Amino acid sequence: MSRTSRRSPEGRTSWRKAAVVALPAVVAVAAMAVAMAEGVLASSFAVSGKAFQVSSGRLSSKGLASFVGVGRSVGGEGHPGALLGIGDARLSDFCQSAKVDTPVGTVVFKLTAGGRAGEVAVHNLVLHGQDLVGDAHFGDVEIGRDASTLDRVPGIRGAVGQFGLQAADVTVSGVKSHAWSATGGDLRLKGLSLDVSLDGRTCF
Repeated sequence: MSRTSRRSPEGRTSWRKAAVVALPAVVAVAAMAVAMAEGVLASSFAVSGKAFQVSSGRLSSKGLASFVGVGRSVGGEGHPGALLGIGDARLSDFCQSAKVDTPVGTVVFKLTAGGRAGEVAVHNLVLHGQDLVGDAHFGDVEIGRDASTLDRVPGIRGAVGQFGLQAADVTVSGVKSHAWSATGGDLRLKGLSLDVSLDGRTCF
């Protein structure tokens, strides 16, 4: 009688190994979720220096403001990008993924929400992004406004004389972005799912 193999399928990891790798990430996500809910998460902190993916089938928001900012890692390295402030938004679905190098291989940390569970609600989210692609419609847009006078999203303002952009409302379909960080006052994720796996699939 042959013994049943205890090896995990190729491309996956056992829960025992995954727990060791995932625990710090799970704790970090839980802490971030609490901070977002309480509105105490700072809009500026040392970034990891590794960009992550964010995607959604459709995003609509009342209020949008943007200007160029630089995030810095603990070592002082600068990461320029667009600081994109979103006021009150609804997303049809939400996906965030990042590749993390570990002693057991490259692990994909992936968080998804929305879809059949219902829309994801976001309030005063600040995304520090490298890029953003999709099909967009802006309402009452102002391009080239002094970043210090932006007023569509509370607290989202740049330096005097800095280039800024804002709109009363925006709708974007097929959202795909690489970002350095994301912070917010309130993020409500319906149907939240967290997956950590070896050689897993990213958002896009």
